[in-house]
Amino acid sequence: MRALMEWGLRLVVALLVALGGAVAAAAEKGPNIVLIVSDDMGYSDLGCYGGEIDTPNLDALALGGLRFSNYYVNNMCWPTRASLMTGLYPRSAFLSSRASGIRPEWITLPEALKNRGYGTYMAGKWHLSDSSQDDGPGAPHHQGFDQFYGTLEGASDFFAPYGLQLNGRRVTHEWENRPDYYYTDAITDYGIGFLEEHRQAHRGKRPFFLYLAYNAAHWPLHARPEDIARYRGKYAMGWDELRRERHRRLKEIGMVDPAWPLTPRPPNVPAWEQEEHPDWQQRRMEVYAAQITRMDHNIGRVVARLKAMGIFDETLILFQHDNGGCHVEYPPERTGSWTRPFTTDGRRLPIRPGNLPTVEPGPQTSFQSYGYGWANASNTPFRLYKQFDHEGGTRSPLIVSWPREIDSGRTGAIVRTFGHAIDMMPTLLAAAGGSDGGQGRVPFEGRSLLPAIRGRAFLGARARPLFWAHSQGRAVRFGDWKLVAYRKRPWELYYLVQDGVELNDVADVYPGKVREMAAWHAAWVERTRLRRP
Repeated sequence: MRALMEWGLRLVVALLVALGGAVAAAAEKGPNIVLIVSDDMGYSDLGCYGGEIDTPNLDALALGGLRFSNYYVNNMCWPTRASLMTGLYPRSAFLSSRASGIRPEWITLPEALKNRGYGTYMAGKWHLSDSSQDDGPGAPHHQGFDQFYGTLEGASDFFAPYGLQLNGRRVTHEWENRPDYYYTDAITDYGIGFLEEHRQAHRGKRPFFLYLAYNAAHWPLHARPEDIARYRGKYAMGWDELRRERHRRLKEIGMVDPAWPLTPRPPNVPAWEQEEHPDWQQRRMEVYAAQITRMDHNIGRVVARLKAMGIFDETLILFQHDNGGCHVEYPPERTGSWTRPFTTDGRRLPIRPGNLPTVEPGPQTSFQSYGYGWANASNTPFRLYKQFDHEGGTRSPLIVSWPREIDSGRTGAIVRTFGHAIDMMPTLLAAAGGSDGGQGRVPFEGRSLLPAIRGRAFLGARARPLFWAHSQGRAVRFGDWKLVAYRKRPWELYYLVQDGVELNDVADVYPGKVREMAAWHAAWVERTRLRRP
């Protein structure tokens, strides 16, 4: 009965969206929108955010657009994606768990944009519905996307992604016995293909929304040999020197306050000179960097196609991560539907999962992650990682390119305005000329960042705190104060304007502030419990 009711609600929403689309046809055409999300990357990985990884295409978008220095996400993959698709915190967005999917009463971002006359397309990792149901009600092509190519799982073999589908139909034949298949390339192939189909069908009369959800640089460390080769020896200096170099560049480009020190190396990470397997450790970071460079190359392909179509200047492009760098060291027994006993390229070589120093990372015969030391470097200058609500787990780059709307005098600028993943849906709806008010009776948790992008109005301070509560972390930020904790440990309090790297806990100095902010967090938890409004 409950399933029938949910389907009924979804049908009502679909009818309303279709009706609204007819009205939108007469409305002024909004900008084309390309939202790009990368997976499990750190704040300082990109060249334009202080990193040494080769990312010329994202750097070019930043040089011709804007970089946000204070943009936040949730601390894991699916919670951030839930916020992007609903404008709500993930606790409000879902029925009871990720497998149950987005609540049927909520209109998703693609549904809302379709209501404004947009064609809506997605390629990549969804991670917001039951992955055992290819054509289930929570799948992207039933959540407002006209076309979907990709995977529903959270992790994926890059050479043979599990559950690969096109609009609910398995297309695993694409990688079977094909040593040239690589998921990052295929995501882009389909994304560009969707744009071509849209152009031919609508001849510029309807705008499009393209959501490219790359799984780079999520575990496992899988990359093409030619991409790995370009980084051979580049990380011989180790993670300590890499962090110092990135911190220096972050300060030079003005991305972080020069007064902020570099956080200490975590106690469970040895000094590089004492690392037991330095050659293997270098290989891990080389493959991680290769994954990112391949993704950047593919983003360049999308930009080139937009330029060839003559629509780059009028297209709003946004790039962000879903959470900070991932520290997890995966043992050999950590397997799932995404791992296989043998390679799928026709050679039938055995796959050895786990972070084994005797196994070279990169090819499909391996299934490794890059671990604590390199994740700590990725999150420079912040501490902790994915799964935590400290800055290392929740601070993300945000690059915005929109030549038609960003004044040439502001290109390349760093925007200090605070943003969060809950702001993305109201921002894009405002850019599309629609309402950014909320989900019917429930207002969006975020606010539109469009004034900050256009530089025509001052947003001012956020009227409400930002909240987090997932996995290893819980936190609340209001103004320059942040209250954060690891699991059920005592609250820590930081004054971020002076201590943006969270090294000086002042909870004992300001107990009243701790009580006040903890009460806000408790009230938020109660308000966003997993129940219908």
